[in-house]
Amino acid sequence: MHIREDDDKLNVPIDPIRISADMDVNSLVEQMKGCAFGAGRVSEAVDIYCEMITENTTKFFGLAGAMVPAGMRHIISDMIMEKNIDVLVTTGANMVHDLIEALNLHHYKGSSIVNDISLKDDEINRIYDVYLPENHFVDLEEKLQSIFNEFGDERKSIRELLTFIGENLDDKNSILKSAADNDVPIYCPAIQDSVIGLQAWLYKQLNPLNIDVFGDMNEFFDICYSAEKAGAFLVGGGVPKNYIFQSMLITPKEFDYAIQLTMDTPETGGLSGASLDEAVSWGKVGDSAKAVTVYSDATITLPLIIAASKCRLRS
Repeated sequence: MHIREDDDKLNVPIDPIRISADMDVNSLVEQMKGCAFGAGRVSEAVDIYCEMITENTTKFFGLAGAMVPAGMRHIISDMIMEKNIDVLVTTGANMVHDLIEALNLHHYKGSSIVNDISLKDDEINRIYDVYLPENHFVDLEEKLQSIFNEFGDERKSIRELLTFIGENLDDKNSILKSAADNDVPIYCPAIQDSVIGLQAWLYKQLNPLNIDVFGDMNEFFDICYSAEKAGAFLVGGGVPKNYIFQSMLITPKEFDYAIQLTMDTPETGGLSGASLDEAVSWGKVGDSAKAVTVYSDATITLPLIIAASKCRLRS
């Protein structure tokens, strides 16, 4: 079984964390290494991530959940520009919110304790404690419709569409633009489930727009086959996690590294909470892979892991 089995189960005592005034993020994480629960897992995730990006590893990043509205956008675009993401698989919603920010339209800090009827009357959409003005979608529609009009009617893939959108943005901090500029493919297999998908459908009512929803798969599997080693960094679960993991079912390979940030639990059988050990049974994650699941809010753990890794690799 893919579980840790020590001959001596009492050979590693807990080493209580000690905080000093002058410690950097990596020093904090190093202190967490001696602890248990989430602290120990965060430290393990940093160890795995640092090895993953310094080895000759093809790095797959799965991005689910409302990470862009919550303020995680620059972390992802920086990782792309720093060559620490080779393949991004995400939701249409995150790309919608990236586009909104790229158009200099903002998300705003709000409250989760609010009268939502009042927000509706004020034309403000709520994502937990983030507010998003409804009128932003008017500007987004104009931008997308103009991009679709330039895209042409030749049959192309979803990845090619997202690359084209990125090429038509000016914001250097945009995930879409960073990916387009750095030749990092963005795959979004459920793009229909987003405002981009809705706008594409509206455009198609009067204009040709030929998107092959299976067109990405050959390209994606070619990347998987050519990977000397493969690592998966998964924020949330859902379609991005499954799309990344199912790729290894087609190849003779398995993931050598896997990091999962989630708040879901495995008891319901849903993929978002499924353990990485479970993925071993499918042949998605290797028997001897270095893997860890961190159960916590990814808006806390993702910045912590990336910041600590940057500190460590800089020194």
